[in-house]
Amino acid sequence: MDTQIEKLRGHYIVCGYGRIGRLLTEYLVQKYNTVVVIEKDGQLGSRLDDDGVLYLTGEAADEDMLVRAGIKQAAGIIAGVGTDDENMRLVQLAATLNPYIFIVARASQDATKKALEAAGAHKVISPYDIGARRMAHAILRPTVIKFLETAFNDESTEFQFEEIRVSPGAKLADVSLMDSGIRQELNLIVIAIQNSRGEMIFNPTADTPFIVGDTIVVMGSAKSIKQFESLMSG
Repeated sequence: MDTQIEKLRGHYIVCGYGRIGRLLTEYLVQKYNTVVVIEKDGQLGSRLDDDGVLYLTGEAADEDMLVRAGIKQAAGIIAGVGTDDENMRLVQLAATLNPYIFIVARASQDATKKALEAAGAHKVISPYDIGARRMAHAILRPTVIKFLETAFNDESTEFQFEEIRVSPGAKLADVSLMDSGIRQELNLIVIAIQNSRGEMIFNPTADTPFIVGDTIVVMGSAKSIKQFESLMSG
């Protein structure tokens, strides 16, 4: 297991393999991402083996364990262990070991959210808040929810959402949305652009240029998105 993990680059580390951690891992794998799970409950080893997931048994908030999981080469880590205090220590340690890794943390209490962000988490999620909002939207905006569920359905081949970063040397770098021709040639819709300062531009105008460092949120077919991704790579 350690030998396989040592070879990984750009993978994701999921800390905790409870109900949410297992579903999250399954979704990441479905999207063709490599995942390493850290789970302290040794009795879950057989389940992880059955699921075919790379995993380590031990405390996630342990430096040696995170290094074994390849945190210095990982693209992201999800801190979803037992308590908010444990997740706090895990976030702080992850940010120290790899300042460039993207950190998502779970919070069970609203009061913990800001503390987790201050510790280094880029995104803090409260499953209870999300569940409540989802139920509210389901009754208030059922058509919108149906559209989003269709867009994010793994089995849908019609269209999907994706985010693509504009890399240095990209063919479409400094080219405006209108001149890029992606709407006419690739039938892609640009939903939003997040610039390097983290500012989000929704429904950008035709004269908005693609700047290196921007992240483009697009909607379209998987084939068109792959073509657009190649135009945005260096």
